Amino acid sequence: MLNDLSIYRTYASNWWDGSQRFLRLLHNLVPARLSHFDEFVGTWQGRTVLDLGCGGGFMAEALAKRGATVIGIDPTEAAVAAAKAHADKEGLGIDYRVGNGEAIPLADCSVDCVVCVDVLEHVANVDRVIDEIARVLKPGGFFLFDTINRTMLAVFVIVHMGESVLGLLPRGTHDPAKFITPAELRAKLVARGLSVGPFVGLGPCGLDRRLDFTFGRLPSLQIMYAGHARAPVST
Repeated sequence: MLNDLSIYRTYASNWWDGSQRFLRLLHNLVPARLSHFDEFVGTWQGRTVLDLGCGGGFMAEALAKRGATVIGIDPTEAAVAAAKAHADKEGLGIDYRVGNGEAIPLADCSVDCVVCVDVLEHVANVDRVIDEIARVLKPGGFFLFDTINRTMLAVFVIVHMGESVLGLLPRGTHDPAKFITPAELRAKLVARGLSVGPFVGLGPCGLDRRLDFTFGRLPSLQIMYAGHARAPVST
C-alpha cells in the first residue's frame, strides 16, 4: 500500500526511544528546518504556532523550547498520545489535539504561524489543507513548510533507495503521485492570497555518530524543498 500512514500508529510508542531509524531521521531534520524558518519568523517567543501533522512531537517540542505557544494537531491518536506523554515528561505545555488538515479544529485567524513539515505529500486533499491553513492564519502570519518534489530523482532517491533498497523508511510510506512541484505549490498559495518567498533545497549533508543522515540546505530543489508564505496584512 502506498502512502501508508498506519506506520505512525504502529511506531507511535517508539517515537522518542531512538529504536527506529526513520524516526531518528525525522528528528535529525528538525534543526535544518528550523534554521531556515528562523530567518523569516525572527523570534518564536510569544507567537502562537500550529504544528500541523505533528506526529509524536519532534518539531512541536523544538518550537516550545524556543518560546512559542504551540498547538500540535495530528490525525493519528496514538502519535498524539505519545507526544502528550513526552511533553509532560519534559515539562512542556503543548496543546495537542487529534485532527486533520482538511478540517483544522481552530478558529479563523487564530495562529501566528503554521508549521507543516513532512505532511503535504501525505494529505488526502492538499487544496483543502491549504484553504484551512490560510483560514487559521492571522493577518501577516507565516506558513512554513517543506515537502517532496514530484521528479524522477525524488522518486528514485526517496522511494526506490530510501524505502526499497536502504530501508531508511518503511516500505509504502510515500505515494509519488502525491509529491508536488514547487510551481504547483506556489500557484496554490498565491491563489489563496498568500505572498510566497523563495524555495530552498533540503536534504542529507552528513552523518552522525549512529551513521544516520544529518540534513541541511542543498542547491537543488529536485528532491525536497522548504519555503514560506505570508498571509496578507490587514489594512
